[in-house]
Amino acid sequence: MTSSQGSAGRWSDLDRPPLNAPALRHALVLPDGLWTSLDVVESTGSTNSDLAARADELPEGAVLVAEEQTSGRGRLDRTWTAPARSGIFVSVLLKPAVPVHRWGWLPLLTGVAAAGGLAKAGGVDLSLKWPNDLLVRVGGEERKAGGILAERAGADGIVVGLGINVTLREEELPVPAAGSLLLADAVSTDRDTLLRAILRSLEHGYGDWVRADGDPVASGLQEAYTAGCATLGRRVRADLPGERMLEGDAVAVDGDGRLVVETEGGGTEAVAAGDIVHLRAAD
Repeated sequence: MTSSQGSAGRWSDLDRPPLNAPALRHALVLPDGLWTSLDVVESTGSTNSDLAARADELPEGAVLVAEEQTSGRGRLDRTWTAPARSGIFVSVLLKPAVPVHRWGWLPLLTGVAAAGGLAKAGGVDLSLKWPNDLLVRVGGEERKAGGILAERAGADGIVVGLGINVTLREEELPVPAAGSLLLADAVSTDRDTLLRAILRSLEHGYGDWVRADGDPVASGLQEAYTAGCATLGRRVRADLPGERMLEGDAVAVDGDGRLVVETEGGGTEAVAAGDIVHLRAAD
């Protein structure tokens, strides 16, 4: 892991200036706020792994941002790579004083917060694909512009990582189904502004959730997630652990954050983990 200060390549792409770490700390690390530290590094393998390794020695609210991730991970250890300074690659350390069985809501909470912050600061509409993807529309087509990965860390912590494609260009897309805020015609792709908005939105939503003891109904989280979830109301295929597959209509997100799928016979099954494929376009 290397420091972002003094790099000869910081301005190698004038359309992608480096983050202003001192300004971000000044705006976000406040005496009575959630965020207790904020570090920006030029390059690292995975911000999640780096933060998780120090989870027991750091207080809640530590934030680690990378200008580039060389071994970023998504669900099922899929890799996530992008050109330097083309996105937001951030992890936060949380130690929620709520029942552990409700911690599964944290990736969903992060998705709601990210979508809200980016809509406000970037002027771009994002929707949520259960359980951890952020979608944008590019030329009328739904594409993935970001993902979330939450991992237990240390004795009482959880690290939540967020990756967002900000200025990724068409020729740089890793797969045709990928997108970016730039390609979705965002009114702003200033990463400092976008990151501040995301972290402020996350601080607000997390505070409400913790004060409600992690209750997704009392905190408003379940309602907010349902309102922004692009998976609901669609025909889906769930590729489940153990090489099992489930197909049906996604009808709800239940109180445990699971996706409720209604099958052909009229029965329902709550999916706690799995890959979801949208089989029908949004109405």
